[in-house]
Amino acid sequence: MKPIEFEKGAVQIDAAIVAEGLGLALHRLQRDMRDGRITSFAERGIDADSGRHRLTFFSQHRRFRVIIDETGAILQRSAIDFGDSSLPKSVRKPGG
Repeated sequence: MKPIEFEKGAVQIDAAIVAEGLGLALHRLQRDMRDGRITSFAERGIDADSGRHRLTFFSQHRRFRVIIDETGAILQRSAIDFGDSSLPKSVRKPGG
């Protein structure tokens, strides 16, 4: 599998990329995803952002975002870490 692929209209991202972005070991990411402690959403760009996708992942204290193009190439990565504080609800909204 390439790091990011499109399959049947869905985006698939290598878990190692998400684990690194959230600052977690891969086994912990997988466990936390199964347990619902890691959540995510995907957004498809329109107008000037057409052909781009924004994938956002949340842990209790960190948000990781990847912007990709239509080929799956990563254009931008960003992470916000709130340390010992939980993520504010405003950070968990699409487009935020």
